[in-house]
Parts: sequence; C-alpha cells; structure tokens
Amino acid sequence: MSMAYEEYMRQMVIPMRQELVRAGFKELLSGEEVEEFMENNEGTVLVVVNSVCGCAAGLARPAATQAVVASDKSPDYLVTVFAGQDKEATEKMREYFEGFEPSSPSMALIKGKEVLHFIPREDIEDHTMEEIIHNLMGAFDKNC
Repeated sequence: MSMAYEEYMRQMVIPMRQELVRAGFKELLSGEEVEEFMENNEGTVLVVVNSVCGCAAGLARPAATQAVVASDKSPDYLVTVFAGQDKEATEKMREYFEGFEPSSPSMALIKGKEVLHFIPREDIEDHTMEEIIHNLMGAFDKNC
C-alpha cells in the first residue's frame, strides 16, 4: 500500500477511535499491549473490536458506550482494538476469542481470559441499537 493511503486511513479513523476513548475505552494498539493487558487481567472486560464499517459507526460503538452508561452493573475494564488499522493488536486479541470466528465489529465480555459473552457482526448488523444494548446489558447483569 502507498504511504499516502496509509496516512489517509490513519487520519480518517481518528474520530472512530475517539468515540470509544471519550467513553472510557482504552485503546490497545500493539500485540504486546494486548498480551500484557490480557495476561494480567483478573476482572471483567468489555472488548470492542472497532471497525470503519457502517454497522460499527451506527450501531456497535454507540451501543457499547450507551450500555456501559445505562447498566447498573458494568465491566471492570473497557478496551478496544481496531480491525484493519491495528492489525497486530486485533490478531492478538482474537487469539483470546477461542472458538469464535474473527468478526468486525464485534464485542466480547471476558473475565480473566475466558470469553463469557460474544457478539459477532451478524448480531450487530441488521439489529436495532436497542437490541444490541439489551444484549450487552444482559451479559453485564449476568457476569459483572
């Protein structure tokens, strides 16, 4: 890929990254950051695999942020990796999603290293934001 394309994409995704960061999510940008976080994680964590697609913008990111705010129970940690941008970090995080096909966007509720709840793209795309929020809040109520 050309340097101009890569720079364009880095600039293009800044607001997509900031939407989650402003809501309290920590970006994990490298495979090392993912591994360090996951190997030391003892609490519950909501992982959002971010994406540039429309269902990430219109559904996944807003649903994740609203579910965290609206729920009486919420995960101890909020983290995100960006598929297609932080490839090494995304690939490393997906290693912890054992038994689940790679999907972006997607969300996983994890405790320690165990995936307690997983929401793949097909459970985001063509669903309402309210359905996704309800899905997340149910997982939070059960596991946090």
